[in-house]
Amino acid sequence: MADHGGVAVEVGGETGYAVRNARIKELVEVPWQGAPTMAHLFEQSCEKYRHNPFLGTRKLIQKEFVTSSDGRKFEKLHLGDYGWETYKEVFARVSHFASGLLKLGHSVDSHVAIFSDTRAEWFIALQGCFRQKVTVVTIYATLGEDALVHSLNETEVSTLICEFSLLKKLDAIKSRLTSVQNVIYFEDNSNKEEALLESLSNWTIASFSEVEKLGKESPVEPCLPSKNDIAVIMYTSGSTGLPKGVMITHGNIVATTAAVMTVIPNLGSKDVYLAYLPLAHVFEMAAESVMLTVGCAIGYGSILTLTDSSSKIKQGTKGDASVLKPTLMAAVPAIIDRIRDGVLKKVDDKGGLAKNLFHFAYQRRLTAVQGSCLGAWGLEKLMWDTIVFKKIRAAVGGRLRYMLCGGAPLSKESQHFINICMGAIIGQAYGLTETFAGASFSEWNDSKVGRVGPPLPCSYIKLISWEEGGYLISDKPMPRGEIVVGGFSVTAGYFKNEEKTNEVFKVDERGMRWFYTGDIGQFHPDGCLEIIDRKKDIVKLQHGEYVSLGKVEAALSSCDYVDNIMVYADPFYNYCVALVVASYQSLEKWAQQSGIEHRDFSELCSKPETVTEVLQSITKVAKATKLVKSEIPAKIKLLPDPWTPESGLVTNALKIKREQLKAKFKDDLLKLYA
Repeated sequence: MADHGGVAVEVGGETGYAVRNARIKELVEVPWQGAPTMAHLFEQSCEKYRHNPFLGTRKLIQKEFVTSSDGRKFEKLHLGDYGWETYKEVFARVSHFASGLLKLGHSVDSHVAIFSDTRAEWFIALQGCFRQKVTVVTIYATLGEDALVHSLNETEVSTLICEFSLLKKLDAIKSRLTSVQNVIYFEDNSNKEEALLESLSNWTIASFSEVEKLGKESPVEPCLPSKNDIAVIMYTSGSTGLPKGVMITHGNIVATTAAVMTVIPNLGSKDVYLAYLPLAHVFEMAAESVMLTVGCAIGYGSILTLTDSSSKIKQGTKGDASVLKPTLMAAVPAIIDRIRDGVLKKVDDKGGLAKNLFHFAYQRRLTAVQGSCLGAWGLEKLMWDTIVFKKIRAAVGGRLRYMLCGGAPLSKESQHFINICMGAIIGQAYGLTETFAGASFSEWNDSKVGRVGPPLPCSYIKLISWEEGGYLISDKPMPRGEIVVGGFSVTAGYFKNEEKTNEVFKVDERGMRWFYTGDIGQFHPDGCLEIIDRKKDIVKLQHGEYVSLGKVEAALSSCDYVDNIMVYADPFYNYCVALVVASYQSLEKWAQQSGIEHRDFSELCSKPETVTEVLQSITKVAKATKLVKSEIPAKIKLLPDPWTPESGLVTNALKIKREQLKAKFKDDLLKLYA
C-alpha cells in the first residue's frame, strides 16, 4: 500500500466516495497520550521545551508620521530586534493571567472575548483562559460596530480583552452592550488617554500587566478542561448577514494539531515561525497551536511591517521577516501575490542584464520544477540560487524552508514563484472554521498545482453526488461531488443556531460527526483533492472577499440596459465579470440618440462604445445599491439574444440556470479574464 496520498475507505453516513490519509488506518486524535486538550498540551510543551525561546516581540525604537504629497499622514515605525521569552517564562505569565482573570471578578461560567490584532499577549490570554476552562470568543479587530455588538451580546461576554487603540470603538457602542462587566486592555507605547478610560468606568478596567500582577500575588489552582469542552467560539467573517459563531472543542484543536505535525517535514524546536495573520482566524490559530506543540519559536509581526518595503516600516529600517529570519510562514494567496508583484516590479525597474538574467534563470528553474529539464537541478540550481535568487530570498530573511498556504485558492504562478524564488516548499491546506482548519493538506513533495492534498490524518473526506449541479461520484475519470468532512476536527456546530447547525452538521450511525461544506471537489487517482466549484452561488475571490452572485444579479437587474444577467467570479482573481442580455429597446434608443451606426442589434452589442456605455450604467446602479468594489463586474460580455426556457438557459420561472450558462458561454467567460 502507498504511504502517501489518500486511499478509498468504507465509512458510515450518506452514500458517497470516501478517502482517508494513506499513512494511517485509524484517525489521529492526539499528538501523544495524556494531551486531550490544549491546556494539557500547552503545559506539557512548556515543560518539555522550558529553556527554548518561545514568544518574540520587536521593540519599538521610534514612531513618526510622514505627510504625502496629497496631504495625507502615514505612520512609520522604526522597530528593533526581537525580545524573547522562553517556554518556562511564558508558562508563568499564562498561569499568572489565568489567576488574575478570576481575581478580577470573571466568572468561569461566562465567556471572555479577545478583540485585537495578533500579538504575544493575545496568545497568552488565550492559553490563560484555557487553563481555567474558560471559553474564548474571537473577534476580528476589523469587525464593524453592528457585527461586534451582535457577537458580544449573542455570546453574553462578561470580560473583553482588547488592545488600547480599540477602546475608542468600544466607547462608541458601550450603551448597546448588555453583558460586558470587565475590560482588560493591552498596553501600547502611546500615552494613556485618561478621559477615555474614565468614560468606560462603569466597567472594571485593568491593563494586561495589572491582571498578571494580580494573579502572581494571589495564585488560583488551574481547572483544566476536558476534550469535549468548548475552547473557542470563533466568529466567521460571514458571507451574508451577521457572522456565525462556530463552537470549537479542545478535542477539535488538538486533533488538527496532531494531524498537521505529521505532514510538515522535519518540523521541530529549531524552527522559527513568523506570526502575523489574525489569530481570530482559524488558519493562524491552528498554525500557532502546531508551533507550540513542537517547541517552535514564534516571532510576532504584522502585515504592515512584514518586509523592509512594507507600508509602516520607516525607510532604511528592517521589516519583521528580515530581522526574524523565519524558517516557517503561513500566508494567504493575496499576501503571496503581493510579495510576488513586489519582486517582479523590482526586477522590471532594474531592467537590462539583471532583468534578462532573472527571467532566464526563472524559466530554467520552472522547467525543472515541472519535471522536463534535469539540467536545472544540482549544480545549475546552486548557481542560479547564488547569482539570482539569494537577494530575493533575503526579503523574507533568507532561511524560509516551508510556507503553508490556505484561505483561498493559490494560482499556479504564485506556487511556482515560492518554489523557485524563495526556494521553499509550499503546502496548500483546505479547511474551514467548522472543521478547525482540519480537512486536507498537500504532500510536501507534490509539485502539481491546483490540488489541496489528501485528507489530514484526523479526518475523512467524502464526496456526495450533487445531481442538480451535474457532479457525480460515478463521474470519469475522477469522482466528483460535494465535499463532506468527517472526524475529530469537525466542530460542535453554531452557537445559538440549532437550525443552521442541523442543516450542515450530521452524525452517522457509527457516531461520527460530518460537516457538509457546500464546496465541490474531485479526487485524483492518488487520493488528492481538488476544489472545482461551490454549491451555492457564493464565491470567495482571490483576496478572500465573498461575492454572492445572486445578490449582485438582483441589484444589477434594475439597470435599464439589462434584460437578464449572470455574474461570474473566478476565485483566482479579485474581481467578477458578467454576461448581460441587453435590453433591445433601451439600447436601440441610446444608439439612436448617440448617432451609433449599426446594421443590426447583434452588431450594436459588439461595439466597444456600447459595451462601455452598458458597463458604466451597471457600475452606477451597483454603487447606488451599495455594492462593494469586488461585487461590481469589472468586465462584461453583451449578448443580443434573450435566454428562454426553450434554450435550457433559464427555468420556466425565468430563473437562470448557472451551470448551463457557464457551460454554453465558457469561452466568453475565459476571454473576460484574459
